[in-house]
Amino acid sequence: MSIAYRVQDYIAAHDLPWDPVAHRISNSCMEAARFANIPPDRLAKAVVLEDRDGYVVAVVPANHRVDLSGLAEKLHRDLSLASERELQGLFSDCAPGAVPPVGEAYGIPTVWEESLAEKPDIYFEGGDHHTLVHMSGPHFCELMSSARPLGHH
Repeated sequence: MSIAYRVQDYIAAHDLPWDPVAHRISNSCMEAARFANIPPDRLAKAVVLEDRDGYVVAVVPANHRVDLSGLAEKLHRDLSLASERELQGLFSDCAPGAVPPVGEAYGIPTVWEESLAEKPDIYFEGGDHHTLVHMSGPHFCELMSSARPLGHH
């Protein structure tokens, strides 16, 4: 497996340059950052949340945690973590747990921490556990243009 087709198509639809960064198979975003030798605050981590109104993808730097109660309050929703089983159904072209931060490519509303916009380069899971997508910070901001910014953590 490599970069998921929906992720590739979504990036191509935005006409943005990117390059793959291979690394040893990882079990977490922090491990992927370490294996790829990149600062964890430049790796965009996706966390899928749900409530009775559906799903939302929250995107934060890999070294941050999603403030679930704060986010739920800000979005006026009763959010909890989506299950691994649900993730496999939503991101069927991705390896289990390798959720890309472009929820919009999967029809899922996305919110993101704007501190990522300040980074010169951004990396993110592209759908497997051994390849990251790398693009410039400004290009990542363009990719996230239909997502809702959340301010700084």
